[in-house]
Amino acid sequence: MIQLTNQQARQFLLLKHGLLGDYKFNGKQGILDFTQQVSCLQYDPIDVCGKNAELVLQSRIKGFAKEMLAELLYEDRRLVDYPDKNLAIIPVEDWPYFERYRQAAHQHAERYPEMEALTAQVRAHIQNYGAISSDDLKLDGNFSWQSAIHWSGGNNISRSVLEQMYSTGELIIHHKKGTRKYYDSAEKYIPPTLLNAPEPLESELEHHKWRVLRRIGAVGLLWNRASDAWLNIWGLKAAQRNEIFQQLLHEARILAVSVEQTKDLLYCLAEDLPLIEAVLQNPVPTQRCELIAPLDNLLWDRKLINALFDFNYTWEIYTPASKRKFGYYVLPVLYGESFIGRAEIIAERKTKMLIVKNIWYENGIKLTPPLRKALEDCFQRFAVFNGCETISTTL
Repeated sequence: MIQLTNQQARQFLLLKHGLLGDYKFNGKQGILDFTQQVSCLQYDPIDVCGKNAELVLQSRIKGFAKEMLAELLYEDRRLVDYPDKNLAIIPVEDWPYFERYRQAAHQHAERYPEMEALTAQVRAHIQNYGAISSDDLKLDGNFSWQSAIHWSGGNNISRSVLEQMYSTGELIIHHKKGTRKYYDSAEKYIPPTLLNAPEPLESELEHHKWRVLRRIGAVGLLWNRASDAWLNIWGLKAAQRNEIFQQLLHEARILAVSVEQTKDLLYCLAEDLPLIEAVLQNPVPTQRCELIAPLDNLLWDRKLINALFDFNYTWEIYTPASKRKFGYYVLPVLYGESFIGRAEIIAERKTKMLIVKNIWYENGIKLTPPLRKALEDCFQRFAVFNGCETISTTL
C-alpha cells in the first residue's frame, strides 16, 4: 500500500500530466508521446477558444500549434479519430484493439437490408471522387437509423450510411473543415498490418482489463467506483470492474494508493511507481499557470478532482443560460499545484483579439505580483495558440 499526502497525490497527478515543473513534452513528437501516455484525447467540435483536444495539448506541449495535431491526424496518419471515451483521438497502433466494436457494427447493419445497396453507392462515389462529406452525397431512401457505436443519423440517409461505414472501419475521417467530417477508405491510410489485424484480446475480460488500464493511465489516479472515466466501455458494470481491479492488483499491473482524507483507495499504473518515488523525495517543481480543457483527461472524474484539489468544476455549456453559475465555455485555471479559479475566454478570430470575459477566483486566492505575472504569461501563450494579436482582460 502506497501512502500519500493530499499534496503528494496532487503533485503526482500533475507531474504525470506534464502540468507541473518544466515542460515535459515538446513539439509534434511531444504530442505523440503524450497521446501514447494517455491513450486517448476526448474530441469535441465546439470551438470558442480552441477545440477540446487542442486545449488539452496546448497546456502540456511546448510550442504547440493547432496545425501540428491536424498534421499528425490527416497527413502523417500517426493518430486517428475513433470512438474511445466518446468521440476521441487515439494512436493508430491501437486500431486492432477495437475490432470487436467494428464487428458489432457489421452485425448491427444486418438489421437494415437497405444498407448494403447504399454502402455500394458510397464506395463507388469515393472511388470516383475521393473523400466526401454527407453534403456531397445524395442517397435515395427513407429510414431511421441508430449507429451501433455512437451517433444517431436520424433521417439523414447520407450521414447515416457514412457513419455506419465509419463504425465498421471501412471508412475513416480523412479530414475536417470546421465541424464537417470528410470520409475516405480506411485501406488507403491505415497500414494493412493494423487494418487487417485480428482482435488481439479475444476474451471480453481481457479486453475490459486493457481498457481499464488505459483509463487509469489516462487520468493517472482513479478509484474503483462509478465514474465518467469509464464512459463508453461496453458491458463494464460494477461487478466486472471489481473483478478486473482484483486481477490487475494480483498481476501487479496496478498499485493501490491511500491518500489522506480520501475515503476510497486510488489506483495507479505499476509503471508509474518511479514517478511516485520521485514525489516522495519531496521535489519543489517549478510552478506554471495553465488553462485546462473542459474535457481534459485530468478532469474525467470531477468528484476525484474535488476530493484532491478542493475544486468543484461543472462544464455549463449545456446548462440553460439563466441557471449558469459561471459561463458558457469556462476553463479551469491551474497555478502550481492548485486550481485557483476559472476563466471565460473568447477568441475573436476576425479581429484577432483574445477576450478574457471573466475570471472567477477561488476563495482565499490573492492576486499577488507573481500570480499576476503568471496569468499574463499564460494568456499571452493562449493568444498565440489562438492566432490572436491582442488581449482584452482585466485581471
